[in-house]
Amino acid sequence: MSGEAMLVFDEGLTAYDFGHGHPMSPIRVDLTVRLARALGVLDLLKVVPAPIADDALIGTVHTAEYIAAVKRAGEHPDVADLKHGLGTDDTYCFPQMHEASAHVVGASVEAARAVWEGDVLHAANISGGLHHAMPGLASGFCVYNDPAVAIQWLLDHGAERVAYVDVDVHHGDGVQTVFYNDPRVLTVSLHESPTTLFPGTGTAGETGGPDAEGSSVNVPLPPGTGDAGWLRAFHAVVPDVVKAFRPSVLVTQHGCDSHVEDPLAHLTLTIDGQRAAYQALHDLAHEVCEGKWVATGGGGYAIIDVVPRAWTHLLAIVAGQPIDPATPVPESWREDIRIRYGRVAPSRMTDGRDAAYADWSTGYNPDTWLDRSIKATRDISFPLLGLDPTY
Repeated sequence: MSGEAMLVFDEGLTAYDFGHGHPMSPIRVDLTVRLARALGVLDLLKVVPAPIADDALIGTVHTAEYIAAVKRAGEHPDVADLKHGLGTDDTYCFPQMHEASAHVVGASVEAARAVWEGDVLHAANISGGLHHAMPGLASGFCVYNDPAVAIQWLLDHGAERVAYVDVDVHHGDGVQTVFYNDPRVLTVSLHESPTTLFPGTGTAGETGGPDAEGSSVNVPLPPGTGDAGWLRAFHAVVPDVVKAFRPSVLVTQHGCDSHVEDPLAHLTLTIDGQRAAYQALHDLAHEVCEGKWVATGGGGYAIIDVVPRAWTHLLAIVAGQPIDPATPVPESWREDIRIRYGRVAPSRMTDGRDAAYADWSTGYNPDTWLDRSIKATRDISFPLLGLDPTY
């Protein structure tokens, strides 16, 4: 299996660092790679370093004015540029900000290139998934929008249609915005309701621009939604719309901040539910686009207890050899956590939950916020994609 799947990673990617105390700590990427190595997952992957994207590549999505602003912010990190979202309460400026952000973009584009050109079937960049960045604005811890640049690269190199599925707890607003009026890109986002969580967008009624109606699909979920409800919503919407779109390649964003222990949001998934979602996306790629799959990271702020386990499961699925949830977490990794952080790390690759769910075909319950949300998305989006919203 080695060589058929790729991880784009080098230590330089951990330079995307807003500093001590910021939730988006690069420690989570480092700990994921360490755990994946300890479990033998990296032995199943072709691991390659990430190139640094040049201005022309970043400029396929971001404005020249904005790129210049990011460079200035990295040279003078004590000077805020609120016009461009730099130096705000969530997206701090830091030295070498442009270079670190360009490195993340380069990693996602390299993953996309390797899949599109047939070097590998699946490729991942867990440092990526910075889905809130807008063409001229930093937002929500995101400076450059690496998934959007990777998707644009795929379009520019012959992909007729790209499907993007975002399972971060926050709406994938930046990627949606970039491609909102482009019928070649389907953006699908499952996220906590915009009435209760940043960025306040992602309603079922956001369905694409006038030239691309139906190309944007949103499933806003009530706070408190757990594995069973989340998976019910996913399977009621995502496979049908992606199949109808018939993409050439699948790009996915795997923010694991939907976990019950995440400090920044209000969904209640477990590692087991997240693992089931990753496996479902893997299987969907094989069903609709011959396995061509580009996976990125995203949010996730329980940086010891959740992110390393969730993304190690993701990497194992990318490698084609999923990890049994009952697998013990290696003692060497747990001891490293104890020594470095004075913390007791999880002992198993599971939260001990069953990722079972009731399929939408079992019936609609109008008394639940969850089912009303699912039905709203199906009623609005399905007809635009030639689908019947009822079974």
